[in-house]
Amino acid sequence: MDWTTLTISDAAVALRHGDVSAADYAEALLAQAAAQAALNAFIHHDPAQVRAAARAADALRARGAPLGALHGVPLALKDNLDVAGTVTTAGTPALRAHRPAQHAPVVQRLLDAGAIVFGKAGLHELAYGITNHNAGFGAVRNPYDRTRIPGGSSGGTGAAVAARIVPGGIGTDTGGSVRIPAALCGIVGFRPSTGRWPQRGIVPISHTRDTAGPMARSVADCALLDRVVTGSAEAPAVALQGLRLGVPRAHFWEQIDAETATLMEAVLRTLQQHGAVLVPADVPDVARLDAEAGFAIALHETPRDLDAYLAAHDSPLRFADVVAQVASPDVSATLQGLLGDGAIPAAVYRHARDVLRPQLLAAYAECFRRQDVAALVLPTTPLPAAPIGDDDFVRLNGEPVPTFATFIRNCSPASVAGLPGISLPAACTRAGLPLGLELDAPRDADANLLAIARAAEAVLPPMSAPPR
Repeated sequence: MDWTTLTISDAAVALRHGDVSAADYAEALLAQAAAQAALNAFIHHDPAQVRAAARAADALRARGAPLGALHGVPLALKDNLDVAGTVTTAGTPALRAHRPAQHAPVVQRLLDAGAIVFGKAGLHELAYGITNHNAGFGAVRNPYDRTRIPGGSSGGTGAAVAARIVPGGIGTDTGGSVRIPAALCGIVGFRPSTGRWPQRGIVPISHTRDTAGPMARSVADCALLDRVVTGSAEAPAVALQGLRLGVPRAHFWEQIDAETATLMEAVLRTLQQHGAVLVPADVPDVARLDAEAGFAIALHETPRDLDAYLAAHDSPLRFADVVAQVASPDVSATLQGLLGDGAIPAAVYRHARDVLRPQLLAAYAECFRRQDVAALVLPTTPLPAAPIGDDDFVRLNGEPVPTFATFIRNCSPASVAGLPGISLPAACTRAGLPLGLELDAPRDADANLLAIARAAEAVLPPMSAPPR
């Protein structure tokens, strides 16, 4: 059997039942990692550590000890999550030697459930971008087309899961960084409500907007990882028949790549054919509120939050020291601009946090209430994966548009509002590039969103594996 094709849930069952040893399963994944090394999915990957952890898992089972829900399952962790004794670079040269003494709480809970750290996955430098074209550690490549981006900033995790190197992993999402690579790599990516997953021990961008989240090849696996981290119960199953889903045509369905638009309209028809009730459901003033609140909050909090993270680790470095060594031109330009006169004024930040963001939350709440919809459905990204190197501009329907702003456009508003969102693999272009369907739900309706996503996943065509 090809063990690399197992989902997290199936692997966990096989390992608990002894259908495969943790050591043999790890070897199959290590062989796949070697075969797919050109993807550059990992910043840190130590096969000896993986083998030792797998042997320890097998010894635990041999002793008859209680086994966790993730016993022996290797996972990719984005390299901005702290793993004790292992480098956490956040994809930036200044942190090459940064070795935290403690696990991030998210990591600790996964390990307590029996998971194995397969490696620290590559990311856009300091998680400040969506291409994963990292000048310090190299570009991560899309498994479906190695000339194209995997999306970001959690592109290493996305590529590793899509390429069957690991059955799942963890990314982080501030403005789409779990859902965008999930969409472009043909997997599932779930952004929990902000605050549902602990933030401590993760190199930050913005405490108001940041969250870690699971990435896997099924909704069931993302739900399993969410339950392990949060201790929450699984929601009852949801039927598509009669389920009201909102379609926010304004903003989210505008200026979409022509082929993407055609394929995503077909996805909507599929949902309708299986009983979903599609309802027009625009979010009032969403583009303006997102633009005026989102960046002011993130850009003001980044220097302060990164300083607090470094101080908590007794690092002599501070934000300015890290920025001075940033290798990627796009990240350097953004973060250098936050020093000195370029800093976001406190008054602008407070207005964004205390006035504009609550208005955005209220706009979403009113949309869900007024239209009586359980979730909104939209294309995760307006276009498929761009060529590596299109860092500043990408072509959309023949016209050059800003790469970063275009790819985050549909994911960003719910992120700023702190809502849960999930991207499902929904279609492939003629060129074989995956496209994602996003579902966004009211704040703290995470378990119900996962149940809705499982119902939608069941009627969408399965995503074929990338070419080997």
